[in-house]
Amino acid sequence: MSAVAANDLKTKGIKAIEEALQNQTEAPVSVRGQVKYVVMEQEHYLYLRECELEAALAESRADLAAGRFVKETVAEHIKRLKHLNAKV
Repeated sequence: MSAVAANDLKTKGIKAIEEALQNQTEAPVSVRGQVKYVVMEQEHYLYLRECELEAALAESRADLAAGRFVKETVAEHIKRLKHLNAKV
């Protein structure tokens, strides 16, 4: 995966990103030789975000199926949170 140098962004602007994304879905951006950022097309970002949400939903369903949840009133919930915060 070829990186876009921060200096290329200064000189070429968005064109540097467009060129980097022609052959890959994500393009790392390096600052002083270290990758600091990653850029991608919005469509790919939305796909990754959807995958993240699907994974969270699957995890929640697994927690429910395994009985890893608490059923309580709002007052009980606040009391439990206060108790947990007191331990910290």
